[in-house]
Amino acid sequence: MLDQDRTPEATDLASFLDASSTPYHAVSELARRLTAAGFRAFREQDAWQVEPGTRGFVVRAGGSIVAFEVGTKPPSDAGFVLLGAHSDSPNLRLKPLPDLTSVGYRQLSVEIYGGVLLSTWLDRDLSVAGRVVFADGSSELIDLKRVVCRVPNLAIHLNREVNTAGLLLNAQSHLLPVLGLEPTAGGFAELLAEGLSHTRSYGAPVEDVLGFDLCLYDTQRAAFAGSKHEFLFSSRLDNLASCHAALQALLSASPDLEATRVIAIYDHEEVGSQSASGARSLFLSDLLARLARCISPGDQSALPRAIARSLLVSADMAHAVHPNYPDKHDKQHRPMLGAGPVIKVNVNQSYASDGPAVAAFSAACRAVGVAPQHFSSRNDIPCGSTIGPISAARLGVRAVDVGNPMLSMHSCREMAACADVAPMIRVLTQLLSEFRGFDSAI
Repeated sequence: MLDQDRTPEATDLASFLDASSTPYHAVSELARRLTAAGFRAFREQDAWQVEPGTRGFVVRAGGSIVAFEVGTKPPSDAGFVLLGAHSDSPNLRLKPLPDLTSVGYRQLSVEIYGGVLLSTWLDRDLSVAGRVVFADGSSELIDLKRVVCRVPNLAIHLNREVNTAGLLLNAQSHLLPVLGLEPTAGGFAELLAEGLSHTRSYGAPVEDVLGFDLCLYDTQRAAFAGSKHEFLFSSRLDNLASCHAALQALLSASPDLEATRVIAIYDHEEVGSQSASGARSLFLSDLLARLARCISPGDQSALPRAIARSLLVSADMAHAVHPNYPDKHDKQHRPMLGAGPVIKVNVNQSYASDGPAVAAFSAACRAVGVAPQHFSSRNDIPCGSTIGPISAARLGVRAVDVGNPMLSMHSCREMAACADVAPMIRVLTQLLSEFRGFDSAI
């Protein structure tokens, strides 16, 4: 059957990707789905009252969100079971003064965000989305939702050695998108006015916008591909696919777990997490402390006791073995697309996995009939990192790094297998439904 691997879970992931053109749109979509499922929005500046069964979420800085469901036992007695992921992806972002002109063209001045595979942004149909902030401090999401610019490649006739010497791009001068022709083309102000015309602030003058965080994104929608539709091609699979899996697990978990369930979706992972809303911040630790104190008022040891029993699953996409470059993987650790979740281990702590945490995730896999894959990088190729080690150190919590396999990581257009979407959700749902907390000190 042609669509044998195009599962409902993969179809929903594609919809989520299409709705999440920026970290701010991803968090807005997560909040929308949580609200529809009965979760209540909390504000950090308010006093909280929570009790067993309370379901809520908190947004910080527009691009990070933490959702929780308080367990039937105090966290100090049952711990937390936490799923972590990140909402941002490498891309091109507008600089504060974006208008440029060059030899008769209008262009946009951009900055490189994260470890972008630069060449993949050439000759793509790009739009602009993100958030704008007004003089009164309010903000709006904007998305032009149409093709507005492009970074054109240089013709081979003018770069004869490109196929033999390789494509060399200067990040300052070669990644500037073309917006239009002088003198008729509008500039950034017109783009901003167009974006505002689609928002609740319709009619607000551009002059009222005093700040913005705006990204370029590829307008091509997520697509199912392959001889049997077994693949999902999309932008931002790293790491929105893990955000989607964490959300679906939280919404699907069985009720009345003793442990308190938490999913934490952070911004700024791709640039080191060093921000007020990233994994290095106090966002999650402060929230966990609030929950522990609300359930166990007056117990100063409630949070450390809870952390000692807790588990963090850091979910970030994993490197599948590449058919054209199989030697880039350790021979014993070559995850395949379509073969299920990957447990990632690095003894130098680029991944946070240790024996007890790996065993807990593996037990959840076994319980739902999923065989995990394993990734450990070659000794001569350093691996990347995740929020796992950062959060483990920040909280003092046991952690395991996992992710679904993918190809073209950090490309403008990435690739994963439809068959991997549902198994990861099942495993994470099992953890959120059955985790009983750690009792030993190992």
